[in-house]
Amino acid sequence: MNCISCGAPLTNDDIGAHKKLINRGATAFLCIPCLARHFKVEEKLIREKIIQFKKDGCTLFS
Repeated sequence: MNCISCGAPLTNDDIGAHKKLINRGATAFLCIPCLARHFKVEEKLIREKIIQFKKDGCTLFS
């Protein structure tokens, strides 16, 4: 599966972040860099949030 914006291959973190931040029911996804551009934040912030979500036990991340 690839990013709907840039075509980059997606990781589980990309898919989990998209579902957590945009739409749990999504079937097409943005990669982390494109998510950062979408929200107008640094990519580092998205990655930090993913770590936090994992620590909190969010099941969207494997």
